[in-house]
Amino acid sequence: MKHEVTERTTLMEFLSKVYPDSPATRIKKLLKSGNIRLRGQVITHYAHTLEAGDEIEIAEYTKRTTEAPFKILYEDDWLVAIDKPPGINTSSADNAPSCSAVFTEWYRDNSKGRIRVYVVHRLDKEVSGVLLFAKSESVMEQLSENWEKTEKRYMAIVEGKPPKPEGIHSSWLLENEFQRMYSVKNEEEGAKFAKTQYRTTGTVGDYTILEITLHTGRKNQIRVHMRDLGCPIVGDRRYGAERKYVRRIRLHSIYLSLPHPVTEKTVVIESKPPGSFFHFKQADEDYK
Repeated sequence: MKHEVTERTTLMEFLSKVYPDSPATRIKKLLKSGNIRLRGQVITHYAHTLEAGDEIEIAEYTKRTTEAPFKILYEDDWLVAIDKPPGINTSSADNAPSCSAVFTEWYRDNSKGRIRVYVVHRLDKEVSGVLLFAKSESVMEQLSENWEKTEKRYMAIVEGKPPKPEGIHSSWLLENEFQRMYSVKNEEEGAKFAKTQYRTTGTVGDYTILEITLHTGRKNQIRVHMRDLGCPIVGDRRYGAERKYVRRIRLHSIYLSLPHPVTEKTVVIESKPPGSFFHFKQADEDYK
């Protein structure tokens, strides 16, 4: 159901007016559901600012619903993969809304035998695309132990262009006191080796589209390496991008290829970025 905002307010205040008879606990559960959207983007933060004229879409989450909260890209007896939207954490330790929490609850309530699913890897909050779950803890552990055998590709739109149309960038990554990653040339105590391969596939205006393959899976690896190359990812102001576009960074997990943990056959899972990924409008950036 769609609701129009008539005056500047916060998301929590707006929902309290839409559901005047609902207790705060129900509204908070709705916030955590991942089913509140503004211009197609999931919003979950109670203090998110809404402007007059905004249109909020609310698909209320209820148990035994038949519609998954996220698009399912692949499923078999052991695995299930979803298309993660930007703007929501993969998981959270403090009960904040997350893809893992929302999808795990939905899948348990809608599967035969109330199956528990386990997230296998992580995507940054701002990153969208393929996110893989296992249908048992043992399969999840097996996948995690052999994750280096998984081929991982991303699409990124970057400012300017890299020094060469294609190449490989390697460095050692460290984390500072502000939880921001940075590169060093040589191995230091606590540093982790990171290797990123890229190739140019096109342009969008003055920006460059890259296909990126991860050879290692370090925190914020692609984002740091694009900054190192002088072409930060559009919208990624944390790692050197212009402040013109904020929050939504143009980085999408487009491809996973891995040996199946049970059948040993190669499993390929793909996701296409949404149309908004290629359009740069300030209005598209208003989410948390």
